[in-house]
Amino acid sequence: MKNLYLLSLLALILMAAKCGAGPELPASVYGLTWLNSYEEDSVDVKTYRPNTFDFPPSRGRTGFMIQEDGTFLRYGIAPADGLEEQPGKWEAKGKNRLFITYDNPKHKPEELEIVSVSAEVIKIRRKPNQE
Repeated sequence: MKNLYLLSLLALILMAAKCGAGPELPASVYGLTWLNSYEEDSVDVKTYRPNTFDFPPSRGRTGFMIQEDGTFLRYGIAPADGLEEQPGKWEAKGKNRLFITYDNPKHKPEELEIVSVSAEVIKIRRKPNQE
């Protein structure tokens, strides 16, 4: 009986630690290129959709990719209007925040708050002091 109590307690501790440890992202979010659908942005929240979305014509869109292994790729607009990859790493800061660091020191670390997420759209708020 004592062993059953200890196993139950350990399971509860592990579940509690997992609930607060990482972002709650659907598996379908990982590995996709998400581009800014700036037409849907609000003052402080940016909207991103998969690159397969039927976007209106644009001279360029920024975006990102999140990998389950902690890799983060930011896509900036390259000089010739293509996408320029800026590799980095992401770390969970609770269930709705990601802390991003970049391999290139010229790109400052940033913290992203995930306002809402689904397989079709991600809404993100950047910390004001890091943009």
